[in-house]
Amino acid sequence: MFKRRAKLSLWSVARNFLWPRIGWNRSTKYVIHRVSRLRGTPYALAAGFACGAAISFTPFVGLHFLLSAALAWLIRANIIASAIGTVVGNPWTFPFIWVWIYKLGTWMWAMEHVYPVEKLDFAASFGHLVQGLINMDVRYLAETAWPIFGPMLFGSIPTAIAVWIAFYFALKPAILSYQVQRRARRMKKAREAAADSASIPGPQNKVTT
Repeated sequence: MFKRRAKLSLWSVARNFLWPRIGWNRSTKYVIHRVSRLRGTPYALAAGFACGAAISFTPFVGLHFLLSAALAWLIRANIIASAIGTVVGNPWTFPFIWVWIYKLGTWMWAMEHVYPVEKLDFAASFGHLVQGLINMDVRYLAETAWPIFGPMLFGSIPTAIAVWIAFYFALKPAILSYQVQRRARRMKKAREAAADSASIPGPQNKVTT
């Protein structure tokens, strides 16, 4: 349904992902339009997209698709919509998201030692996390990854909840309105087609004597 006739090159895909060719405003409208066209109730579609958006505010980079799908399945939401919702987390928004959840986490923990923004090396922290998990080295994780990942994890929980609520209640009425209008357009076209077919004269019956 949404496939292109001419496939985009890898460079075009990457460029559009970083900076949409149609602009952010039209790109946002397109995403909402695409979600609204999926099959499902307004609840399922809005809740699914909200799952993807909420999971994007967690530090589990690389697992957003799987986690959003699992959450959508758990609350009986649309899994495809949850995958689309993960676009909320992208290279342009991730830096702001990560700083926010880190700052919130340190505030929740009342931590005395807080890294200044310019010294927050998220890439190194994620790298340490992966390396520590591979080696199953708890001490290494505690010394390298946890000082940044820990506050991010705790700060992401209330943030993800707030993001889910915001997206769900913003999208549900919009999706409902779109579906009602789309159904009305289809019924109008069906009535017009029926009227046109009724106005076409049928073959005249020949009277024989």
